[in-house]
Amino acid sequence: MLAPGPDNTTRPAARAGARLICSVMARRSSENTRLVYSSEVGRVSDPQHAQASGPSTDGIVRVSRTSSGRKGKTVTLITGVPHADTGELVRELKRLCGSGGAVKDGVVEIQGDHRAKVVAHLDGRYRVKLAGG
Repeated sequence: MLAPGPDNTTRPAARAGARLICSVMARRSSENTRLVYSSEVGRVSDPQHAQASGPSTDGIVRVSRTSSGRKGKTVTLITGVPHADTGELVRELKRLCGSGGAVKDGVVEIQGDHRAKVVAHLDGRYRVKLAGG
């Protein structure tokens, strides 16, 4: 079917359907978008999408083991430690386990599988749980 165009020439009617699809897609995408950057104010933060800072504070220190994202190297992770204690705690645990370690995003990482030593060391100070398998 042919429809008259703006210059009174005949054009395919599919163009009208394309406009309808574009308006539906624009309506759907506007519901699923948010402003990230503005040339007037720079980066725009959205309080709904802001992540909680630091690990959960339910009073339980969780000790787990992982190797994902570390090229097969096993690491012991300690989460839930109060932020004020992390610096001193990582020094103690590195000395106790005889290996390296660090604090990253409030999570204490000790190189190697030292879950048993870490749980025994922390058991008097905190409520400790073994997490993971």
